[in-house]
Amino acid sequence: MPDPMLASGREAPRLGWDESVDLVVIGAGAGGMAAALAGALEGLEVLLCERGGQVGGTAATSAGTLWIPGNRHGREAGHPDTAEAAAIYLDTLVGDEPGRALRRTYLAEGPAVLDYFESRSDVRFVACGMHPDYRDLPGAGTSGRAVVPETFDGRLLGRAFRDVRPPIPEFMVLGGMMVGKADIPPLVGRFRSPSNFVHAAGLAARYLFDRIRGYPRGTRLVMGNALVGRLYYSLRRRQVPVRLRTGLVDLILQDGRVEGAVIESRGVLRRVKARCGVVLATGGYAHDAAMRARYMPDPVPARSLASPDNQGAGISIGLRAGAKIDPLRYGSGAFWTPVSVTRRGAASGLFPHLSLDRAKPGLIAVDQAGRRFVNEAASYHDFVLGMFEAHRTRSAIPAYLVCETRFVRKYGLGCIPPGTTNLSRHVASGYLTCAGTLDGLAGALGIPAAELSATVRRYNVQAKAGHDEDFGKGTTALNRFNGDPGHGPNPCLAPIETGPFCALPVWPAEIACSTGLATDSHARVLDAQDRPIDGLYACGNDMGSIMGGAYPGPGTTLGPALVFGYLAAMHARTRR
Repeated sequence: MPDPMLASGREAPRLGWDESVDLVVIGAGAGGMAAALAGALEGLEVLLCERGGQVGGTAATSAGTLWIPGNRHGREAGHPDTAEAAAIYLDTLVGDEPGRALRRTYLAEGPAVLDYFESRSDVRFVACGMHPDYRDLPGAGTSGRAVVPETFDGRLLGRAFRDVRPPIPEFMVLGGMMVGKADIPPLVGRFRSPSNFVHAAGLAARYLFDRIRGYPRGTRLVMGNALVGRLYYSLRRRQVPVRLRTGLVDLILQDGRVEGAVIESRGVLRRVKARCGVVLATGGYAHDAAMRARYMPDPVPARSLASPDNQGAGISIGLRAGAKIDPLRYGSGAFWTPVSVTRRGAASGLFPHLSLDRAKPGLIAVDQAGRRFVNEAASYHDFVLGMFEAHRTRSAIPAYLVCETRFVRKYGLGCIPPGTTNLSRHVASGYLTCAGTLDGLAGALGIPAAELSATVRRYNVQAKAGHDEDFGKGTTALNRFNGDPGHGPNPCLAPIETGPFCALPVWPAEIACSTGLATDSHARVLDAQDRPIDGLYACGNDMGSIMGGAYPGPGTTLGPALVFGYLAAMHARTRR
């Protein structure tokens, strides 16, 4: 029998195996943890390895939403939906190409996967209620398709709570308290009603108690942190080994079949036999410069919201083992959001402009020529695609969100919360630019004053009429959902007339990669001839997106990550 070979093509040293398990999962993000959990629930001996020092990856800092059409939670909440309608929507949005088979698998399996984890683990979800799909196309839904994890009590993890990667600081208040979208109105309006005050006081008291007890941050986990916490808690309850600071070095192949993996922890290499297979779930190529240059638009965006540990190891080692990149799913190489650069003393961060400000009435986005270039209320992904398209002919990176300062007081802007009356700190830090006149604002930004004034005049005429003839702001279900329902006639349009005025620069940043390894409906990695590589699976951002580079709705990445992580484990168990 031929000696095993490393994926690099070198002969594997004849040292035998250091250990043997059924399933090796590389990467403890949402997809990897789902694969590991499903494998353990099916009776497999699983080893989960994570390159970083904490679990969660990019999922831990996300909104935590999953797009699962036809799910039980939506139906029970009174939002009927079908996979057939979602298939029509995806076929219209993405196009009818070979990726359709994977999308059909996703739609068929998604609801059952949610039920599987909920019935057999501590993973729990709730319906989002109304949360429109991102495009108004045949088959699109306005409610029921999106679910979010139930709030999780991080105290259940005990000392292991510190293993959970925290959300970005911009998603926390008081230095460490997580808040979800539903918490914002009661916090901002805490003195407006008794119920608001009770809710806000309860959050603050819980957080204060957590810190007094020595927790590094609040233990009330919401959004992506709740999903990660629930997955990790479920794995720990089933005593699944999770090795932190342990990365993939190579795959071991024999006769074209993946037999195991070489992993490294603190400089020590170990050869692990994987009787049922290896799952690649390392988070994609977000921080690999060469892959960014190959798969992302030019100029390559310099900012990323992905976990710093997403170095492309799964993809690059998979390619060495004979895998191929899925050529049908390049798109723009990633899923995008506009971000502003926050300032915290000498440190900086990124605030993702997902839904809280761009759709509100009285805000426009302009390029460096002072012109609008996009429907500001479009999805975060489509907004950035508009930036890329405009940048082909004139500078649109960064672009500027322009509004009155009273807009900021009412709605907030970026990391500046609603109700803020003194903007001097944000101006002094360089986060925000303010001026008494539009000409003064244009001068401070270095953009043509005449163009900016002409843009605002034209916009104001359309805003007063309630119809954006140029870009259609306020015409889609998503636009109106994120706008101000109390403002009419268009919840997304109001004139920009009274100074002072302000502007906030925004840049493109990816929230996840969409280019990855080609797989089949069992999450098996495919070679150049579209044949499965026996014993090798991929999920999450190591797997080419089933959405073909499009972004249909909230949870476009996390939904497939969990579903195909589950499918990988289900197929791997058949090899036992």
